[in-house]
Amino acid sequence: MLVCFGAAWPFSIRKSYVSRRNEGKSLTFLVVVFIGYTAGVVHKILHNFDAVTFLYALNGIMVFTDMMIYIRNKRLAGKSDAKK
Repeated sequence: MLVCFGAAWPFSIRKSYVSRRNEGKSLTFLVVVFIGYTAGVVHKILHNFDAVTFLYALNGIMVFTDMMIYIRNKRLAGKSDAKK
């Protein structure tokens, strides 16, 4: 599940970065997913550190990257609205 779900994040990140738009994205969703991955990493470190810990961390990093691009795109949209 972590591998398949994680495989989707690079596509999402690229689409957000290239399109410079947030349509179909929810910052709330991204934050909730990021919290989930963070909780997974903490749990694995405290109770059962293994290779899966790195999958949680990698997915968390990709979600965080998507959140930062979301914020960038929101700022870009604000600037283009101000020019109109």
